[in-house]
Amino acid sequence: MDSASITHTVSEADTAIAVGSGDLPVLGTPVVLAWCEEATCAALELMPNQTSVGTRVDLEHLAASPVGTEVTATATVIHTDGRLVRFQVAALDAAGTLLASGEIRRVIVDRERFMSRIKPVGD
Repeated sequence: MDSASITHTVSEADTAIAVGSGDLPVLGTPVVLAWCEEATCAALELMPNQTSVGTRVDLEHLAASPVGTEVTATATVIHTDGRLVRFQVAALDAAGTLLASGEIRRVIVDRERFMSRIKPVGD
């Protein structure tokens, strides 16, 4: 799969106030980023033992979206280099207004090998 889209409706829990990224009741930048990352994950076809991890984000949040706005985030693969995958991402509202755009990079990893390198806190 080369691209994927996901759609969410902005709720009170998605606002800048709720996520601590500002004090306005509009879609918070961390949430629009999470939705764009969700689209990148959906665009990857991975083996059961694989997952992907985000490694770089360049996202411009261009327009405010009040509670109730339907937002569609789309991720399109623009480059692959071994395990590295680069995506062009865009988030639009139902009227077609560009809310956010940018690039997200993910690296495909072996799930078990990746987690085996993580030491629990306190160890």
